[in-house]
Amino acid sequence: MTRHSTPVAYPAALAVLLLASTLGVMAGAIVMPVLEVIRNDLDVDGTAAGLVITAHGLAIALFSPLIGRAIDRWGVRLPMAAGLVLYGLAGGAGTVLTSYPLLIASRLMLGVGAAAVFSGTTVAMLTLYRDGERDRVMGWRTTATTLGGLVWPLLGGALGGLSWHATFAIYLIGIPLGVATLVTLPDEAAGQDRQAQPEGGAVRMLRRYPALLAWYGLMLTTGLLMYSLAVFIPQRLAELGVHEPLRVSLFMVAMSIAAGVVGLAYGRLRARLDYAAMLRITAACWVAAFGVLGTVGVPAILLVAAALFGFANGLLLPTITVLIGETPPAEQRGRATSLSATAMFIGQFASPLLFGPLMGAVSISTGYLVAAGLSSLILVLLLASTVRDPDVAVSSTRRTREPAAAAACDDDVDRPTAPLHDR
Repeated sequence: MTRHSTPVAYPAALAVLLLASTLGVMAGAIVMPVLEVIRNDLDVDGTAAGLVITAHGLAIALFSPLIGRAIDRWGVRLPMAAGLVLYGLAGGAGTVLTSYPLLIASRLMLGVGAAAVFSGTTVAMLTLYRDGERDRVMGWRTTATTLGGLVWPLLGGALGGLSWHATFAIYLIGIPLGVATLVTLPDEAAGQDRQAQPEGGAVRMLRRYPALLAWYGLMLTTGLLMYSLAVFIPQRLAELGVHEPLRVSLFMVAMSIAAGVVGLAYGRLRARLDYAAMLRITAACWVAAFGVLGTVGVPAILLVAAALFGFANGLLLPTITVLIGETPPAEQRGRATSLSATAMFIGQFASPLLFGPLMGAVSISTGYLVAAGLSSLILVLLLASTVRDPDVAVSSTRRTREPAAAAACDDDVDRPTAPLHDR
């Protein structure tokens, strides 16, 4: 029996963690099908309506560092369970709210809960699973997240046929998931060793582990590039005569399916490729995808480019999550992973602000060529850099410590034993 057919540990906890992992993408996507109905019912303009989708992302970016500190101090179980309950209550508030300001306030609170869910699920998986098993569950997490991006909007649209308020009832799933977290999450992920509390803040952590800056930069770039497709590919397709919403949606579906398939195979890929290869393949796929998007005017070929970008993200997200989570010691893992959420959502928020004026001044195709150039720079940097495998680094550290420990033990054997009260 191969390691890939071995039953995974903590199956009940894993089921909760995978389902909870889908809630991040669900937070905004579930409202998209009824956004125009909300705009008309609440009598707000398009920009104000857009905040219903994006407000939670701002809260995630701002509150993730605080959530990370809480996880490092008290462990995963309580912050994650509280975040899930808050997610359910704040998101579900839309079932009864009829005031736009109160709806936005609830969306901000939703973001605080989502920040706890994102960091909590990440730290729990990195704590409970190691080596090949960890690679498998991280790949499954990518698949679960991408499938959630397909299923939740469909369910939201179906309930939206009854009322736009009914769509918000889906968020209530966070409440039973919070209870399930308390019941299923094992002691290994419940809390940190109180004798190994993290020292200093985020700045000190970044100074001690500067590699984190590179990984956060990749997360920010991922957010930039991802939303350059989500926001501007419909406009590019309109230039090519593709206006039907169903045909446009196929491009997002292609990205999600490609990422999901890669997630299922990620454990086997990791058995053959190291993390450096994963990152370099990701950047090469970015270059190819945006190169095609910037030079080709055939919708069918652009669909392939979108799928290639999804393939790249399916490789990147589990890889970068492990690299970020395993770079600092375990007692700082919550803080490290929470900052990755901040970087990702800052990139998503900044994407239309950066690419919008550029594409408006020149063209959407030129904007995608700029994205291809940025991706090429990242590829060159990755080719010129050494990416340390955290598993190899840990093993090397243990090997170097064992001889020293053995020597210390020999010294203790030869040394006369001191009285207990003198020690």
